[in-house]
Amino acid sequence: MSAAAMSARAEVWIVLGLSLGQSAVYSLVRIIARLTEERPLGDQTAALNPSVSPRPWLDLTYQLLGIGFALVPVVLALYLLSAGGRRATERIGFDFARPGRDLAVGVGLAALIGVPGLLFYLAGRALGITVSINPAALNDAWWAVPVLLLSAVKNAVLEEVIAVGYLLERLEERGWSWRARTVASATLRGAYHLYQGIGPFVGNLVMGLVFNEYYRRARRTMPLVVAHTLLDVVAFVGYWLLPEAWRALL
Repeated sequence: MSAAAMSARAEVWIVLGLSLGQSAVYSLVRIIARLTEERPLGDQTAALNPSVSPRPWLDLTYQLLGIGFALVPVVLALYLLSAGGRRATERIGFDFARPGRDLAVGVGLAALIGVPGLLFYLAGRALGITVSINPAALNDAWWAVPVLLLSAVKNAVLEEVIAVGYLLERLEERGWSWRARTVASATLRGAYHLYQGIGPFVGNLVMGLVFNEYYRRARRTMPLVVAHTLLDVVAFVGYWLLPEAWRALL
């Protein structure tokens, strides 16, 4: 193996190790821990966007720092993709070159993914293979909804830029076939959701395959970011605004 190939391989592992790959490893450990608990998987819970301090101003500070630092690997990935002379934002379509069309496609993709995703979750809950998910576990504060919106954008940018734009581009450069790299990307997406149970793993794997196919055809990640943001906004803010009785049903 040439020095250039070894360097390219190391780069991919470093970027993933700082971001979604690290999340996937932790997720795998967490699902093993869940499956080896005395309680069945269906009786366990997972809290997303949890508060980390009872003091509101300190909690807000931690939330904003967490969102900001989570995006650093995105900046790194874009920087590395730009090394060839072409700006990475143009290369992977992470720009505002066609806002109207990207918004329309994003809304369509969100609708396409959202309903089956909810069905996967409900089916998993019924089968006892998915934990109960609390998408908005923040303390009641005036800044809760803005932080949830920022968290949705952060998740979308992090996942679509790295799992789709960066990873698919780098694997293509290394000579991977389309089938191999799209399966790798989609499996990674499912893996870092595995801590939520089998249902979310399958649902996110399918989401990855659909998003990857769109990227293959259009070479744009911005519609994927729009779709992912909308899905998380509905999940996070929608759950936050639901009456307590409705939350219990979910």
